[in-house]
Amino acid sequence: MSTEAIATEPAPPLPDDRFSDRELSWLAFNQRVLELAEDASVPPLERAKFLAIFASNLDEFYMVRVAGLKRRITAGIAVRAASGYTPREVMKRVGDRNRALMVRHAQAFKELVPILHENGIDIVRWRDLDSDERKSMTTMFSERIFAVLTPLAVDPAHPFPYISGLSLNLAVVVRNPATGAEHFARVKVPPALPRFVPLEDERFVPLEDVIAAHLDSLFPGMEVLQNHTFRVTRNEDLEVEEDESENLLKALERELTRRRFGPPVRLEVEETIDPHVLELLVEELDIHRGEVVMLPGPLDLTGLFGIASLDRQELQYPAFLPITNAELSAVETSEAPAVLDVMRQRDVLLHHPYDSFSTSVQAFLEEAAEDPNVLAIKQTLYRTSGDSPIVHALINAAEEGKQVLVLVEIKARFDEQANITWARKLEQAGCHVVYGVVGLKTHSKLSMVVRQDEDGVLRRYSHIGTGNYHPKTARMYEDLGLLTSDSTVGEDVSKLFNVLTGYSLNTDYDRLLVAPHSVRNGLLERIDQEIANHELGLPAGIRFKVNSIVDEAIIDALYNASRAGVPVDIWVRGICAIKAGVPGLSANIRVRSILGRFLEHSRIYWFAAAGRGDAWIGSADLMHRNLDRRVEALVRITGEDHLESLSALLDLGFDDTIASWHLEPDGEWLRVDRGADGEPLTDLQALLIQRKRSARRPPLG
Repeated sequence: MSTEAIATEPAPPLPDDRFSDRELSWLAFNQRVLELAEDASVPPLERAKFLAIFASNLDEFYMVRVAGLKRRITAGIAVRAASGYTPREVMKRVGDRNRALMVRHAQAFKELVPILHENGIDIVRWRDLDSDERKSMTTMFSERIFAVLTPLAVDPAHPFPYISGLSLNLAVVVRNPATGAEHFARVKVPPALPRFVPLEDERFVPLEDVIAAHLDSLFPGMEVLQNHTFRVTRNEDLEVEEDESENLLKALERELTRRRFGPPVRLEVEETIDPHVLELLVEELDIHRGEVVMLPGPLDLTGLFGIASLDRQELQYPAFLPITNAELSAVETSEAPAVLDVMRQRDVLLHHPYDSFSTSVQAFLEEAAEDPNVLAIKQTLYRTSGDSPIVHALINAAEEGKQVLVLVEIKARFDEQANITWARKLEQAGCHVVYGVVGLKTHSKLSMVVRQDEDGVLRRYSHIGTGNYHPKTARMYEDLGLLTSDSTVGEDVSKLFNVLTGYSLNTDYDRLLVAPHSVRNGLLERIDQEIANHELGLPAGIRFKVNSIVDEAIIDALYNASRAGVPVDIWVRGICAIKAGVPGLSANIRVRSILGRFLEHSRIYWFAAAGRGDAWIGSADLMHRNLDRRVEALVRITGEDHLESLSALLDLGFDDTIASWHLEPDGEWLRVDRGADGEPLTDLQALLIQRKRSARRPPLG
C-alpha cells in the first residue's frame, strides 16, 4: 500500500466509552476543594473556608443535579447519558461517592479543630463549656434566642411540620410525667442567628447545642428524653415555563414561592440519632433510606464561613489589594487618566483580581454616568452585589437624562430574588429594563457606552468580560475582560443588544462569537483548521481554559485533533467529561486543574493559527446549556501584546513547576504539588500576585 493511501485512510471510529460522567466529574472537582481543606500547608482559616465551600457546593449539587436525577428516575426515564450510565446507575454512583466524601469532610473538620485551638480559636460543644460560659449562654438564650424559637408538636392534632430546605433542626422526644406518654416535636434552629455562637476569646459553640441545653424552657412540665440534629436538602431547581404573553417577572416570583416546597433529596442526621426517631423522619419526610447520610456532628459546616472571616491575618492567605491596571494607572505624579480617554487610544486587557475591578470596569461605568457627552449606556447584569456600585452608576446615569438600557437576567440560579429587586429599582429610576430572549438565559457579560466625542465622532466604548459585574466577587474570582473602543467590536455589541431587546434576528458578527448560533460552530471550525494546519506542516495547537467541558461535539473534535497529532491542552476548574492521555484516543491531550484562594473563572480559547495566534475570551463554557440555551459572547483578542499575555498565562498553567491536578488516563485526578526533589511546587496565583506587585507593567502570565 502506498504512503499516500495510508495518509488518506480514515481513522477508526471513536469508542463508545470516550466520555466521563459529568456528575461524577463534578464530585471529583469538589474532592479537589476538600483536598485543599486537608492540606497542612494551607493557612488554618483558609482550610476552614474550603470546608465551608465544599459543604456549600455539595448543597447546591443535591438541590439541582441530584434532584434532576431523581426526577428522571421517578418519571421512568432510562435514557443513558453520554457516559453510558442510566440515571439510576449515576444516582447509585453519586450516592456512594458523596457518602464517602461527606464522611471525609467531617473527618477533615475534626482534624482542623485542634489546629485552630493551637492558634487560639476554639470550636467547642456544650459539654466543653465551663460554668461561667454556660451561665453566659443561658443569659443569651433568654435574651436573644428563646423568643425566636417555635417548638412544633407532632400528634393527631398537629401534623408533621414542613421542614424547609437546608434548615437545621432538632428532633426532640419528650414525655408527659402525668401520663407517661412520649411525644415528638421539632425545633428549627434560627438561620438568622450565627451558626457558631461566639463566646469570649474567639471561642465558639454550635447554636443547636445552646438550644438543646435549654429545651426544658420550651417544654415546661415535660421531661426531655432526647434530641437529635437533622437537616433536609430539597429540590430547589426552578422550572419556569415561558411564552410570548407571560410576564416572566411574575412567573418567576410564583416559582420562587414554590421552590420552598420541593421534594427532599437528602437527609443528614448525626450518627448518634435514635433509630426510632430516624425511622419517623424517614417516614414523615417520604425519603428513601439510601438518601440518608449519617455523620458525626456538627452538621451544616457552611457556618465555617463566619469563622474563616475572623480578623486573624496570620492564619489566612497574605493580604492582597488589587492594583490598577498599568494602562489605566497614573504616570509618575500625574493623575490617572480617564478610562474612556485610554480606551480611545488602545484596547485594555484586564486580569482580575490582579487588576482592580473598581478602577477599571466600575470606573468605566461611573465615569460614563457622569460624563455629559455620554448619550446612552447599555448593560447586561447576570449577578451583582446587594449594594452594587454598578447599579448605582446606571441609576445615576438615568437620573442624569441618559438613555440607559439594562438587561437583567432574573433567572440566574439562586440570585433570582436579588435580581428581581434590582430590576424594579432600575425601572423606578427610569432605566429601560428587559429580561432577555424567551427560552434563553442571557449569560454574556457586556457593557456599551455611546459618546459624542470632542472630535464630533459618535463612538461606542465596550467592555466584554468573562465574569459578572459584581465588585465583591471580582476580588475573589479570576476573570478576564476587554475594554475597547474598536468600531468593529462596538458594532457587534450594538447588534447583539438589538437581538436581546428587540426583534432582530441578526447572527452575523465580525469579532464576536455568539451562542446559541456561532460559539460551538466557530470553535469547531477553528479546531478543524488546526488539524489542517498540522497536516500542512504549519504550527498547530489548541489550548482552552474553561470552568467546565462537557459538550460532546467539541470533545469529539478535540479527540480528532489529538489523533491527527495536534497538541491539545485543557485547563479546567470543574466538570470535565474529556479523557486525557488515552492511547489511540487522546494521547496528545493534557488536562490540568488549578484551585486556590481565587476561583479560576476565566475562559480562553486559543489556537496556534499557523503561528499567528488566535485567541478568544468570554462568558461561554463548553456545556450544552452555554452553547444551546444561553446567550453567550466571545470576543477575539487582536493586540499582539495581549495575545502574548494570554499565551504566557496558558504556558504557566501547564508549566511543570506549577502546582496543579493532572487528569490521568484512568480518569482519576492526581495532585502534583511537589517536585521530584520533594520541594513544594509554585502556587500559580501567589506567583501572579508577586509579579503584579513587583513589575510595573507585567504580562498576564
